[in-house]
Order: sequence, then structure tokens, then C-alpha cells
Amino acid sequence: MKPLEDVRIIAVEQYGAGPFGSVHLADLGAEVIKIEDPRVGGDVGRYVPPYAEDEDSLFFETFNRNKRSLSLDLTTAAGREVFEELVKGADAVYSNLRGDVPAKIGITYDDLKHLNPAIVCCSLTGFGMTGPRSKEPGYDYILQGLAGWMDLTGEPDGPPTKSGLSLVDFSGGYVAALALLAGLHAARRDGTGMDCDVSLYDTAISMLTYPAAWHLNAGFTPERTRHSAHPSLVPFQAFEASDGWLVVGCAKEKFWARLALVVGHPEWAEEGSPYADFGGRQERSRELLAQLEAIFLERTVADWLSVLYPASIPCGPINDVPQALREEHTIARNLVVETEHPRYGTLRQVASPVRVGSALPEYRRAPRRNEDADHVLREIAGYDDEQVAALAADGAFGPVHERHDASVPAQG
Repeated sequence: MKPLEDVRIIAVEQYGAGPFGSVHLADLGAEVIKIEDPRVGGDVGRYVPPYAEDEDSLFFETFNRNKRSLSLDLTTAAGREVFEELVKGADAVYSNLRGDVPAKIGITYDDLKHLNPAIVCCSLTGFGMTGPRSKEPGYDYILQGLAGWMDLTGEPDGPPTKSGLSLVDFSGGYVAALALLAGLHAARRDGTGMDCDVSLYDTAISMLTYPAAWHLNAGFTPERTRHSAHPSLVPFQAFEASDGWLVVGCAKEKFWARLALVVGHPEWAEEGSPYADFGGRQERSRELLAQLEAIFLERTVADWLSVLYPASIPCGPINDVPQALREEHTIARNLVVETEHPRYGTLRQVASPVRVGSALPEYRRAPRRNEDADHVLREIAGYDDEQVAALAADGAFGPVHERHDASVPAQG
């Protein structure tokens, strides 16, 4: 069996952060049932440009493989009835909505425990379900600014800069998945579920880590560093070569001794040198780095790597995205995977990094909207044709005029 094959998750999720968290659970075998609002065409991620068409996009495919989809209008009594029936047989309800919304639409533990006392309700919100910002929408870009990340990123004389990826969203998804699994473990042990109140804000603040500890305990104020230099270890930064950039890092004194030899200045690491230890190099970083930068400009990236790698000095090229995806190690680690898609044909994307056991995950394309209605309604919820028709007539699956057949939820 797959690691999470006995786990069923009802996901009221959309866009990036929430689906990113649950896709790893789906890859591990959990049955993740996406509840998509038919009033707005389902998950907004289906329409994210530039590669979007016919209620599908490469953005949506990235975050929703191995999941199932059910169009369900939770604002109707009939839609709520179906949702509650699914909760009875589920292990968790997972969502990423504004902080005050889970309680408003009735998907917290207090709202659902009468249906399933062991249900775990994991809510990934922008700012959490409590606090003065709980009612504010939370987006990665906003959080990177609010949590101090942008002030730390970029060149010292440049503007505050967002990271190239939506790292608050993605980190928040990981935290939510971890919280859900911890809650599930406790619920199966104790027979009682709970709320998991996870937020992007909490995630972003917690990732300030040691610079925050330095500030809170020693008054340290983090500042941007030139060429992405480490705030305390010198040298550990990007260096420009004659044809590109590379990163070289000396996180231990032995690496510095090796680098000093490679760049032709073994005396820099000898006893008595002002650069011999961490403290000396940090104190004299400006003069030392100016010399190192001039030296690195003399040769190509490939030339430098050809001597740095054999010397076991931490280093690597600064790749662009195409180069990173072509890296030999990327291929060897099975990090590019394929699914078959009716329009895209063979669809390639990056794999989940979560590895459990030796078996490789199996991958299935993201679902078309409402594609799994028959399976979810009949095989999981146990409805017969007459009951499905009645629920459809009462608007559980969206306005009747939007469906191809009023007795069966629309497919797509």
C-alpha cells in the first residue's frame, strides 16, 4: 500500500498554497477530494494564464495531480447535505480560505464533530483564525513584505525584492500538510479530532529563524548583503566569473583553507593571517571579498568548478530554470515526472520531494472539474440515481441550467 492510501481528505481549496500542500499528500496515496464551487467555475487556479484553456491550465495541473474533483455548492442546503455525508467517512477537512471563513461556512471542528468525532479540520489561512488581521486576505507577495522578507532580499542599494518563487505559499502548504498529518495521528490514537489553525503569516514569521533570535536577544538588525552574501560567514556568496555566476561557500574553516589554496593565496588561511578565522574574515570582509571577486573574474564558471569540486569546496553554478531542469542530478532523482493529458498529451512537471520508502509515486493528471462526481457520490457517499437527481434538482451541484443532464452532475 501507498503510505497514505487509507486517508481520505475533503479539500475546500483553491489557487496555490492549499493545493500545493495537499498535492504531496495525494502523491503519497491519500484520496484528496477537491470541492469546487460551480458558481465560479471551480478552483480559480484553472484559469491562471498564460497557459490556460477550457477550465484547465498548466498552473492547475501543477498543484492538483492525483486528486479527485466534485462540483458542490456549499451555500445550498442540498450541497451542504452532500458535504456532511462525505465528512462522515473522511479523515480530514482541509481548506485554504480567509481566516474568518471556515467558521462562517461551518467547516471547523465544532461544526463537524457531531458528524465525525475524529475529523481533523486543517485550515491554512492568510493570517490565522484569530488576531487583528484574521479577516484580511493573505497572498504570498503581501506576506513577503509584511514579514520582513522583502527588506532582506536584493542588493543593498536596490529596492525591496520578492523572492523569485512564492515561498510563503509553498512553505505554508508544507506546514499545513505536516499539521494535518500530526492531527490525524493524534485523532487515530485518541479518537478525537481537532482544528489545525495554520497560517501563511505564522509560517513567514517563523522562517525568520536565527536573524530573529539575533534581533530579539542581541538587538541585531538584519541588512541586505551584496551578492547574496551570508550574513556572518565569509566568503559564502555569489561570485561573478568571466562568463556567468557561481556560488562558493566556506561554512567551515577547512573549506576556507582549501579555497585559499585554489585561488593562489594559501597564506590567507595560515596562522597569523588576518583572514585565518571566521571572525577575522567577517571583520575584514570588504577588503577580502574585493580581492576574491577580482580573482573569480579571471576564469569561466566551468574553469572554477573544475578545480573547486575536486577540492571538496561547497560550490555550484547559478543556473537558470531550464538549466536546473536539465541537471544530471535532477534526472537521476526522478524529479521530472509525466502524466497523460487529453489536450496536452504527455505532460511533464516536477515531482514532490517527499520520499517515503523505496517505491516511486504514481502520477495521474489533475481532474477535470467535477470529473469524479460519479465515484464520489455513488461509491463514497452511497447515493443512488434517484437521490443524486433530487440533490441536483435542489442545486447541490450548481444551477440546473449549467448541467448537461439534471439527473447527473455535470462532467467538466
